[in-house]
Amino acid sequence: MMEPSRLARAHGAFNVVFGLWPLLHYRSFEAVSGPKIDHWLVKTVGGLMTAAGYAQFRAPASPDGRAMARRIGLGTAVTFMIVDLRYVSRGRISRIYLLDAVLEMYWLIAWAADLAMARKLCSAKSVDSPKP
Repeated sequence: MMEPSRLARAHGAFNVVFGLWPLLHYRSFEAVSGPKIDHWLVKTVGGLMTAAGYAQFRAPASPDGRAMARRIGLGTAVTFMIVDLRYVSRGRISRIYLLDAVLEMYWLIAWAADLAMARKLCSAKSVDSPKP
């Protein structure tokens, strides 16, 4: 399992890089992902993905920061994975998006493991533990 702040930075960097791609070089993005009709929508999603990734990347290493990065990570990964699988299966988007679905599944697994560990650590603390 990846250390929580490293996980947040890794997923944040992933989201920033892939969010910026259609904003910075649309032609190469379309060459890989297939032609698009609504360029404005692709760029909007790219911008939102970049913003989410930046928030993850800059999340504080505190428990609250970790929880925030996890919520953003789970939300983005679930959303992209469902959209990828749904629209590839309908022939609306290129099959290359199946690769993204696999990557999003990895992020889901990593964040789910992080959540399980956080819950385990939380339940392991005694109610009688002295407060700092």
